[in-house]
Amino acid sequence: MNFNYPNGKRYTPNEIGTARTRGTRKNSSYSNRGMTLEDDLNVTNEFYRERKIAVIHKKPTPVQIVQVDYPNRSAAVIKEAYFKLASTTDYNGVYKGKYIDFEAKETQNTTSFPLKNFHQHQIKHMEEVLNQGGICFVILRFSRFEQVYLLEAKHVITFWERMDNGGRKSITKEEIEQKGHHIPLGYQPRIDYIKIIDRF
Repeated sequence: MNFNYPNGKRYTPNEIGTARTRGTRKNSSYSNRGMTLEDDLNVTNEFYRERKIAVIHKKPTPVQIVQVDYPNRSAAVIKEAYFKLASTTDYNGVYKGKYIDFEAKETQNTTSFPLKNFHQHQIKHMEEVLNQGGICFVILRFSRFEQVYLLEAKHVITFWERMDNGGRKSITKEEIEQKGHHIPLGYQPRIDYIKIIDRF
């Protein structure tokens, strides 16, 4: 079966392996060796669900099916499909009756977080969630430092607007440290962002 990215480039299985190991360090702790931010968040969300703390899920990547073969009447085989560009954010769910929606991003940069990691439609979606009274934020990881921060969507939107008005095209690490919330890495849960949400 052939899958293609939104830009038409063909997907190959090796790319998954490359993407999942990108951003890891040889001297990472054994407990987090080979784990991406997505892996850590998925384990964390499973911890929350099992203990009835919150119900948060990763949104599936939209796929557009292009070609389907029917070798027999009872079976269909997808021969070609494309990964669509995700229209919103990575995760959503509910916590204490409140809707939660957030994006997760990693960078190898050590001094700033590039805003090119976001898309205009994601920023618009964050604004819409906030306008409806939902809890919306971004979880950022500086891979080289193994540091994770929660940055509320209102700040992400402000930094995006600054870029749109001709300002810098990234958020400095200092700004993230000032406006965001550092999330210490733990064991269970791995990234306890619910504890941060309780503060605001």
